[in-house]
Amino acid sequence: MKKNLGAVPAVYPMPVLMVAAYDENGTVNVMNAAWGMICDMDKIALFISEGHKTTQNILKAKAFTVSIADKAHTAEADFFGIATGNKMPDKFERTGFHAVRSEFVNAPVIEEFPVTMECELAEIINTDSMYAIVGKIVNTQADETVLNEKDKVDPAKLNALIFDQFQSGYYVTGEKVGQAWNEGKELMK
Repeated sequence: MKKNLGAVPAVYPMPVLMVAAYDENGTVNVMNAAWGMICDMDKIALFISEGHKTTQNILKAKAFTVSIADKAHTAEADFFGIATGNKMPDKFERTGFHAVRSEFVNAPVIEEFPVTMECELAEIINTDSMYAIVGKIVNTQADETVLNEKDKVDPAKLNALIFDQFQSGYYVTGEKVGQAWNEGKELMK
């Protein structure tokens, strides 16, 4: 028997994305954003509010990076969600993390996170129902330690964090249980 829970955002899993941008002085700011999604083969949408320091930086720089947080950096990823760059100008420095300028866009690549998408600002969607930043992915880089023999990201090696909106927990991706576009073929007959 099912029980009514009310209006609960019941999507699981949610990614733990690290969104980074430079401010007008070249200072790095990073935020934790669970509400983001690939929206085309070369685009990502971030559903973040206009008031975030990172959002303001993206609007000025017209570029940003999105990294996948991993288990090894859970504390720092969580800190990037707890602390606000609007009140803590040394937020990034407090982690001891390192950033390098992207070769492709005017945005920082955080060296500690294993996979990073480098994005140009493509569009802002601002309606009564949502505020979204859409980025055009111009390059993705991955640490060799998370790649398989075909230079594809291996989720088992990535240990990507996922967010649980039900209880506000962090989990890591698990075992592979099937092959997409294959498991349902028998039902096509």
